[in-house]
Amino acid sequence: MSALAWPALANEEERPVAGTLTVSRSGPVAAPSEAELIDGCLQGRQLVQKLLYERYAARMMAVCLRYAQTTFEAEDVLQEGFLTVFRTLASFRRECPLEFWIRRIMINAALRQHRRNAPLVAMSDGDYPETLASEEFTFSNYAYEELLAIVQELAPRYRLVFNLYAIEGYTHKEIGEMLDISEGTSKSQYSRARVVLQNKLARLQSPIN
Repeated sequence: MSALAWPALANEEERPVAGTLTVSRSGPVAAPSEAELIDGCLQGRQLVQKLLYERYAARMMAVCLRYAQTTFEAEDVLQEGFLTVFRTLASFRRECPLEFWIRRIMINAALRQHRRNAPLVAMSDGDYPETLASEEFTFSNYAYEELLAIVQELAPRYRLVFNLYAIEGYTHKEIGEMLDISEGTSKSQYSRARVVLQNKLARLQSPIN
């Protein structure tokens, strides 16, 4: 499975799903509802799985890229995440939007990837600044691609903490539980990551002499 393309499906019959989702060779398919996608996937319909994948793949790839150091690594996380989605979809209670549930699965897949490939203890704290970041500093004025490239340069554990706190909105207590570190360590690593990002962005904006 590539990052944004579903593999070709061989000889699958195209027929109504649960009496609501109709797929026809003769014309375009009306966009199915979230409930129709879920029901069709639970029935094991590969074509409906493809539709679900195509609806969410680009947004989930953006999530994976924030946690990965390379596009190749992000694609691995995306694939693992969607395999988990289809394997565990029956456990989805529909108490929140499907996208929120899929997003959490992608984050968990990214955390597993880091545990396998980049141990969180692989870097010395001495390599990162002690200075606390200014809370007045904001990243909202920077282009997404520019900020993403710099975030990807962070050491794995600092990138994880920054993403989980600044982007996903988890508390430091929750992050500590997810990464098996103390709440204070999460706060410290987040602040240090902000300093590094501020310094990198400042250098990018500095005029070249």
